[in-house]
Amino acid sequence: MDIRNIVGKNIKRIRKEKGLSQEALAFECDLHRTYISGIERVIGNPTILIIEKIATVLAVSSDQLLKQPK
Repeated sequence: MDIRNIVGKNIKRIRKEKGLSQEALAFECDLHRTYISGIERVIGNPTILIIEKIATVLAVSSDQLLKQPK
């Protein structure tokens, strides 16, 4: 599986588990909602700094966003 697909699926899954909308996550990360949407739909290609920022807001480690889902 492509790493962008893994990251997108993990962000979406964790975001939903935390009860956050894309808009709420984007606001907390100081990003635009369409950027979060693009990452989740594998259109965007986030930098490692963005992955770290999203992980911090989701209260998970960055590596949790990079791990292949089981």
